[in-house]
Amino acid sequence: MAIDLIEKFTVGITDFNLYQNDLKTQSAVERQLAIIGEALNQLKKVKPDFEIENDKQIIGFRNRLVHAYDSIDNSIVWAIINRHLKNLKEEIQALQ
Repeated sequence: MAIDLIEKFTVGITDFNLYQNDLKTQSAVERQLAIIGEALNQLKKVKPDFEIENDKQIIGFRNRLVHAYDSIDNSIVWAIINRHLKNLKEEIQALQ
């Protein structure tokens, strides 16, 4: 659901400059990325053998979002949105 929300939040945001200048979208996207990371973190506690590609990086990025938010680089978030979310969504859908 969080990935679907990120996709909705970023409709019409076609380049990094638009994202960079839209503080509301940045905030909404970062919140959903934190939710994804926390959900995966909790799932790994219950099912330690559960594997998602890049799970450690996803959880680590969640921790940066929550605890070191002042060091978040918008270009990294933009790259996650455009290069990694689709694959994560497909991987999760394949598990259902």
